[in-house]
This record gives sequence, structure tokens and C-alpha cells, in this order.
Amino acid sequence: MKKILFLTLVLTFGFTGISNAQLQEGNFMLGADLGSGLSTPESKGLFGLNVGLDDGAGWNVGISPKAGYMVNDNFLLGGIVNLGFAKDSEDSDEIFVYGVQALTRFYIRPQEADLGDEVPAGQFFLETNAGIAGRNVSGGDTTNGFAFGFGPGYSYFLTDSVALETSLKYSGLVGAGNENYQNSLGLTFGIQIFLPRSTAEDAVEDFD
Repeated sequence: MKKILFLTLVLTFGFTGISNAQLQEGNFMLGADLGSGLSTPESKGLFGLNVGLDDGAGWNVGISPKAGYMVNDNFLLGGIVNLGFAKDSEDSDEIFVYGVQALTRFYIRPQEADLGDEVPAGQFFLETNAGIAGRNVSGGDTTNGFAFGFGPGYSYFLTDSVALETSLKYSGLVGAGNENYQNSLGLTFGIQIFLPRSTAEDAVEDFD
């Protein structure tokens, strides 16, 4: 049943086979997601998408750079920086949000679905993040809090090194603004580049 379900997903999205070298132990991941990646009273969602957990959502724009290291062929450890600008829909306040969080990601390999040597062009993953975040309101106070998020995602590899990604994440922010707790469920979209250790070291040497 597990194998049939995974094969159905593969056929549904039209995946094609490529090498899985991008997810080897020792590789680095560099890239970014669109959106601040933080839940605030204004945005009520990741990337400005709201699924109705709260009312009165405003809008936001932002970017969330990411970096990580493949500890082994399944597990990535890294960090994420959150940057965003939001507009309150009720009183027109301008809000700058920011954060720094630790990031973990666990990839679900095709071998774990008993597909043998069949490697799709994409990989499912589970991602979590946690750290500190801040909210600076124009003409108001700056507050800090604890931010976290978790949820499933999918990396679609255009090449052995470049992947387009989307994930569905639950996001929470504690201690920011006038509310003790904000939460949201939303989509994130981004692009990531996976580099072997040797390539990353050569790039650093060339930069120096």
C-alpha cells in the first residue's frame, strides 16, 4: 500500500528520474523562500496566504534566506533569516518583521518507499524551524518573541543542484505586538541550490 501510494504521487505530478547526488552527506544548501515566514497580526499567514485561522488579515512582502548542511543523506541542519514588511489593514501602520531561526529538514527518500533504484526528480521532506523574531511598528514599540514553524514540503529538482520548493507550514509567534500568540497555516515557495562540499570550498577560495 505504501509503495502504491508513493507511485501514485509520482505519476500524478509527472516526475522524471534524475540523480539523487544533491542530497548526499556533506552537501550544502543555499537559497531563499518568498515571504517573511513569520505569523503576525497583519499577515496572518505565510507569503500573505490565509486559510481562515484569523480574521482581518492585511498583506505582507518579504524574503527568507536559508542555508543548511546535509548531516547525512536524509537530515539537514541549518538556519533561516526572516525579513518582511507588512501593512496593517485596520490602522495603516507600517510594520517591519525580522527573525533568526534554527532549521531542520528530514528528507523522505524513495528507497524508504521500497521503490528500489527508481529516483524521482523530487523529494518530500518534513521541515521545522524555531528561534527569535521581532516586530517593529512605525510610531510604536519594538517587541521580540519566540517564532516556530513546522510542516511537509516538496523539492522539485530542475537539475542535480537546483530545486524549486513548496511547503505547507503551521507558523506561530509568541510575545509579539499586543497579542500573546499569533498563528497561521500557509504556503511557502522558494528556490534552493545544493552544492557539494568541494564546490563550496572552491567558491570561498575564489571569493577570498
